[in-house]
Amino acid sequence: MGIDAALLELETLLGDRLSRAKAVRDQHAQSETHLHAGPPDAVAFPRTPIEVSDIASICARHGVPMVGWGAGTSLEGHALALHGGVTIDFSHMDQVLEIRPEDMIVRVQPGITREALNTALRDTGLFFPVDPGANASIGGMAATRASGTTAVRYGTMRDNVLALEVVLADGRVIRTGTAAPKSAAGYDLTALFVGSEGTLGLITELTLRLHGQPEAVSAAVCAFPDMGAAVNCVIETIQHGIPMARIEFLDAASVAACNAFAQMAMPLQPHLLIEFHGTEAGVAEQAERFGEIAAEHGSAGFQWAARTEDRARLWKMRHAAYRACLASRPGCQGWVTDVCVPISRLAEAVEETQADLAQSPVPGPILGHVGDGNFHAILLVDPENPAELAEAKRLSGRMADRALRLGGTVTGEHGIGFGKLGYMQAEHGEGWAVMAGIKRALDPMGLMNPGKLVRPS
Repeated sequence: MGIDAALLELETLLGDRLSRAKAVRDQHAQSETHLHAGPPDAVAFPRTPIEVSDIASICARHGVPMVGWGAGTSLEGHALALHGGVTIDFSHMDQVLEIRPEDMIVRVQPGITREALNTALRDTGLFFPVDPGANASIGGMAATRASGTTAVRYGTMRDNVLALEVVLADGRVIRTGTAAPKSAAGYDLTALFVGSEGTLGLITELTLRLHGQPEAVSAAVCAFPDMGAAVNCVIETIQHGIPMARIEFLDAASVAACNAFAQMAMPLQPHLLIEFHGTEAGVAEQAERFGEIAAEHGSAGFQWAARTEDRARLWKMRHAAYRACLASRPGCQGWVTDVCVPISRLAEAVEETQADLAQSPVPGPILGHVGDGNFHAILLVDPENPAELAEAKRLSGRMADRALRLGGTVTGEHGIGFGKLGYMQAEHGEGWAVMAGIKRALDPMGLMNPGKLVRPS
């Protein structure tokens, strides 16, 4: 029993697709943000669900922890091996298995990235809409219930995953959901695993809902005098039933960083970035109506981007905002945190956060998905300065407490991992204990991604 015996069996199973090399192990000990942990004992690279099942069976027999790995883009330490064991890297399981255009669904392996999937779908007239910004793996996006810039129209991973194949902690393989648009047959196990952060099982196949590529797309950027005006514009737009595909917010600090990084010339004010999808006539009407509402709320510098290259530049700038913020303070590290509140409380939440930041030595540009009440603060800290790290932790904690006070959640899309484990009791109360009970039922030895999401046993 133990890690050495397990690794011997895994080497027999996988050959050189089980790596104990320090460089490979260290690569799988990296995080996108401030969170760190030691490397796993080994990294496995399976190619089939049967191999994943065999890996789980071997690890279960020897009591070895298992941690799933997609693209490594998570922000709360989800894929770090806190207790050693085997990291299971799905990069070799990255195929499109079946496209069914008539049903508007696709079956994929978990290691395929969202960009690769949409490239494969390009000639079908369909696309997969969930866009978290990073080129994340689809399996990782499901495990963390990712969302992103298009969630206001197309929903999150919760809304776009129809079925899963999952390997449980003891090696059993189950299928959840079907290709049917809906079901009333029993517990919704698909929803249980979407967002479970690898603590209940390893996803080896996904059936996804697809959407039609829009006939026309138009985007715009406009400045507002303050956050309240921008949010009130969005609320009124939603109340009028105007179907926005994306609606993003950047505060003045984020705008300054993007200007410098992407050679833009936006005024140093809060900005909205908007995109509409539909027919040529529909998009034109939506754009005109939004422009009228924005003007009523004091918008300025309103610029439409109908050409593909102009839209691409606009959204490239938005997706590069994290790197732009890092570049605004050379040598810093990003302590990235997110919260989500009812949209009616969003301006209040952002303004209170900005007031905290104004009194802090740690800069923190704010941006977010204003259409669904979700925003991010990128706290820029000197990783060698303990005082700044402590201040970032304090600011992040105040954001989380504020979100709960306003009826929201401590994370709208980044997830819990182990970075936000300390807030689960406050948000869920006894519900957190129920999650621990589900974990014990499916993973009694606590081998699946231990130390994340659920109450430590």
